[in-house]
Amino acid sequence: MEISTMGKVLVPAKIENLNDLYEVSVGTRKPEKVRRIEVTDALVDTGAMHLMLPRRFVEQLGLERYRTRRAKTTGGVTDIPMCGMVLLTVQGRDCRLEIGEIPDDCPVLIGQIPLESLDFVVDPVHQQLIGNPEHGGEHMIEWY
Repeated sequence: MEISTMGKVLVPAKIENLNDLYEVSVGTRKPEKVRRIEVTDALVDTGAMHLMLPRRFVEQLGLERYRTRRAKTTGGVTDIPMCGMVLLTVQGRDCRLEIGEIPDDCPVLIGQIPLESLDFVVDPVHQQLIGNPEHGGEHMIEWY
């Protein structure tokens, strides 16, 4: 899978197995046994829809594949295994998401759905994520 990184925005991200976190909340798993990964270089990809994780991270998190979705990529149309669920934390904001599995030679990709859920927008001039200016930078959801 080919990924363009021109004008790239890289961010630290923590990704945790949501089922493990639930088990902690009901007392059947110890907090230190939660499967999680932390990366310093997750690529914000506004051309992607989902949170996409390399296969090695899917396995490290113990996520189950439950369906396949067709995906249009720069390399053509392909099938992407969908897995879930995780808690994604970026810059102190978090959201719960299903993830797509991508090959190990790809970085962690943060697409539009996570960006919307986290209420971030890309500042291409400074190559960073910022809180949505329409919400005064505050983490907010829109309810119409």
